[in-house]
Amino acid sequence: MSGRFAVVAITKHGVEIARRLGDQLPGTDVYYMEKFARGDEQNRRITLFTGSVRLILPDLFARYSGIILIISLGAVVRMIAPLLKDKKTDPAVTVIDDWAEHVISVLSGHLGGANELTRQVARLLGARPVITTASDVQQTIPVDLFGHAFGWEIESFEKATPVSAAVVNEEKILIIQESGETNWWTYDKPIPDHIRVVRSMEEAWKHDFDAALVVTHRILTPEEEKHFLGNGVLYRPKVLVLGLGCNRGTPMKEIEQVVKDTLDELKLSIKSVRNVATIDLKKDEAGLIDLCQKYGWRLDVFTPAELNTVPLSNPSETVYKYTGAYGVSEPAALLSAGARDWLLTKKKSGNVTISIAMVPHGEEKR
Repeated sequence: MSGRFAVVAITKHGVEIARRLGDQLPGTDVYYMEKFARGDEQNRRITLFTGSVRLILPDLFARYSGIILIISLGAVVRMIAPLLKDKKTDPAVTVIDDWAEHVISVLSGHLGGANELTRQVARLLGARPVITTASDVQQTIPVDLFGHAFGWEIESFEKATPVSAAVVNEEKILIIQESGETNWWTYDKPIPDHIRVVRSMEEAWKHDFDAALVVTHRILTPEEEKHFLGNGVLYRPKVLVLGLGCNRGTPMKEIEQVVKDTLDELKLSIKSVRNVATIDLKKDEAGLIDLCQKYGWRLDVFTPAELNTVPLSNPSETVYKYTGAYGVSEPAALLSAGARDWLLTKKKSGNVTISIAMVPHGEEKR
């Protein structure tokens, strides 16, 4: 089986529910006991098993991102307890009662996606979703999922639990957002008064708080880290675009070193890099391709005509002679980011030229 979800049944009624979900929920593999076989399981790619479901759970935990069990909640808790490792890696676990009246989120509600899976399954079955995560019930910020839909990466997870407690207990929360998508509040109500949002560290220093959510592409200073992350969580939005040019055959290691050194010099986090941009002549450049594959960055390429639409203060006749563009890294970064200006106009190091632009959010684009 190769689906994303596994649904498991051990009763006659449960088999009906499992087969139904196998048809209606994309990416779902169905498992049930052999004694309920109907003869069409092979054609429907349904897996039959004998003995206790406890025997197949370790394999399901390792292979699926979500497990739907049509088994009593108490039995499920006892069976999965020895398999639990970490909330960041455990799969989502959802339980359905034998009459499909309730769908219960049991494990990995946020990071694992069990809460969303619970809602999705409940909609398909016409059942009632049961979700007990406080931030979901209160319709407030889920600290461990903040910015997840935008691809933000949590850099400091250590304080996630106390910060989450502060949010749901309506303590003073300070959100410091220097970059990234600003439309993260999706509830049909105003942001509550105990949550304050500021757009700069300069403003943040003026406010008292019990817990902080820091969203930035910058490397924090030691003072900022001590003050705001003492009870805070740091998020890295994907907002940096690296415009790169290089001589043909430049090895990935050299390009990577220039990128790392440049980001360090500018106090920028490599975790906030969204993508690389260059001229279409370099779309098959092995060093660039390998770099993007290593870090999971996409590679945007532009034609010389597109690059030449960006005004440059120092257009290069030499670059134009060989590429048909008056610049590569500078215009590529700006076009890909949709920005008005650069964080770094251009820097040449060895065989590599780099420019950096930031994707604008909450402001007029270029």
